Amino acid sequence: MTENLSLFLQKAEECRAKYEKVIKSLQDTEIIKDRKRIIELSQEKKSLENVILPFNEYANVTAKIKEDEKILSETEDEEMIILAEEELRDLKNRKQELVNKIKDALLPEDSEDKKNAVLEIRAGTGGEEAALFAVDLLRMYTRYSESQGWKFEVVDFSKSGMNGYKEIIVLISGGKVYGNLKFESGVHRVQRIPVTESGGRIHTSAVSVAVLPEREEVEININPEDLDIDFYSASGPGGQHVNKASTAVRIEHKPSGIIVACQDERSQHQNREKAMRLLRAKLFEYEQEKADREIRSKRKKMVGSGDRSEKIRTYNFPQNRITDHRINYTKYNLDSFLDGKIGDLVENLRASQKEESHDEIA
Repeated sequence: MTENLSLFLQKAEECRAKYEKVIKSLQDTEIIKDRKRIIELSQEKKSLENVILPFNEYANVTAKIKEDEKILSETEDEEMIILAEEELRDLKNRKQELVNKIKDALLPEDSEDKKNAVLEIRAGTGGEEAALFAVDLLRMYTRYSESQGWKFEVVDFSKSGMNGYKEIIVLISGGKVYGNLKFESGVHRVQRIPVTESGGRIHTSAVSVAVLPEREEVEININPEDLDIDFYSASGPGGQHVNKASTAVRIEHKPSGIIVACQDERSQHQNREKAMRLLRAKLFEYEQEKADREIRSKRKKMVGSGDRSEKIRTYNFPQNRITDHRINYTKYNLDSFLDGKIGDLVENLRASQKEESHDEIA
């Protein structure tokens, strides 16, 4: 632990040396004439300050701790000892807070976190009950998205006989969508008495969730000749056709075999645009997986693999319990959790990722 801390502080010291060079450059009369360079240096200065400011305070707090420890070793004044011990406790707590702040600031920002996301929910083990739980998960993510001010757009869906979802795909747009939802990928297990069960027995069902960062056109090149595009009539609940015009679109990327569809909008153009957004996300992941399995595996190591086959969470209705198996998180607030109040778990998952990242850069 001490060795890791010294490495972090060494990195912070290196940042202070860079900071001093940036300050000197900003005062250079020749550089001042270069507006582009000034903007770059100003941005670097601001970024380095996220490390320097807590690092400077850390140095001051550490010096003060040594002073108080010296007082405690030399004085016999009871009132002085009580005051020094009280201040020492506060200083040590503050020192740890600053260490965490420095570690966080040294972590490289993941550009993926800022992206919009493609959310896929698919019923798995449990048949109709799994499809009904997919509806609950959709509502959970819808409510959470609303609380974050995100835009929630259905791309494609397939309904079950009891109006559950065999599959539903959604585009979510807004600030740092992927960064907040990326931990949701995996198998979500539900334990409850199904509405289809007359005997009152608790059943276990599963729904898989996948979250992919949305990709811009410039990030991946798609040859139009590689696409097979079909238009068909959109379906409503239960499978009936609600639009006689062929507005829904299905796109197959022939080289990869990836197929996407969109039937939510009223026009072919809008559905095609949404389907292409979905295709870019899927194709990027496909190409990345094919070309760079090892790097991608390492990146997904944090807080579980994110694989759809990995059980990440259990929703136990009889106990009103939510358990995330990756970080041993358990709360008895399932009702409010399914109502979209998942922020506390999101923060805990992000904190766990940061801890693992601290270990990696140390």
